Amino acid sequence: MTQNSSRDGVWPPLPLESWEDTRATLHMWIQIVGKIRLVQSPWVNHSWHVPLYVTAAGLTTSAISYGERLFNIDFDFTRHLLTIRSSDGDAAGFELGDQSVAAFYRKLMRTLDEMGLHVDICRKPNEVAPAVRFEMDETHKTYDPDAVNRFWRILFQADRLMKQFRAGFIGKCSPVHLFWGGLDLAVTRFSGRTAPQHPGGIPNLPDFVTREAYSHEVSSCGFWPGNEGGPVAYPAFYSYAYPTPAGFAEAAVKPAAAFYSKELGEFILPYDAVRQAESPDRMLLEFFQSTYEAAANLAGWDRPALERTAGESARKNQP
Repeated sequence: MTQNSSRDGVWPPLPLESWEDTRATLHMWIQIVGKIRLVQSPWVNHSWHVPLYVTAAGLTTSAISYGERLFNIDFDFTRHLLTIRSSDGDAAGFELGDQSVAAFYRKLMRTLDEMGLHVDICRKPNEVAPAVRFEMDETHKTYDPDAVNRFWRILFQADRLMKQFRAGFIGKCSPVHLFWGGLDLAVTRFSGRTAPQHPGGIPNLPDFVTREAYSHEVSSCGFWPGNEGGPVAYPAFYSYAYPTPAGFAEAAVKPAAAFYSKELGEFILPYDAVRQAESPDRMLLEFFQSTYEAAANLAGWDRPALERTAGESARKNQP
């Protein structure tokens, strides 16, 4: 096996144009599953009750309450299955393949009903335009299993490194989680101070959700597969601050491949730059750390009170 083929196995190529139809279809499927978790969960600060989480095979809702029962819904992107398991030992599911969003919605809801897990969700997707109701969406119906598997492999590399980055912060910090509205994997650090009211305006997302999410100062980073027709039409890592401190756009960050997008208001590091780097791990951690430092220093965060060194983190793992 050549070095390039070995690298592609860990950090696979995923140009947006090669799987855009599949990405759009999968995005809607994931939103349906995410909304099931949303309506069955008590509201948690910053909408931390809605994301999905990376697993060794795909994505999971984690455990969801249903009265005195629990259930979880899992995407398996290795065998290309959707499975539902409940705490009373029941399990069901179906294969993932070419099918419309409407067909996926009907099949999932029927399966839940058959398991005694009837759930009603808002059937209008969020953070996309136009927002076609799930039961009416016959347009998005493509599923390329190889592309989906590559997407998941990128997610679990990103998840691994975001968790490593997260370990250096002892202040309030989110889990590493996948927000299904934007289909991005993210981790967010908080200064502890309140923030000015967010202006809102995200397509098909109530402003109160955005304003609660950004009620406090943050520095956030993540991975996004890109959006056709948008300012970043390719997979990329990102980092931003809210509120954006003066001078953030001009901050010197690493690596050299990173740049500030005025349209998005955040730093962007193309995924291809990471996967082709001599050390993808080092490059990505350097990006997360340098953009965080720019945000925290310019905004005057109390960094000594909020951070710990890598050595301190390592000692905590010793028996």
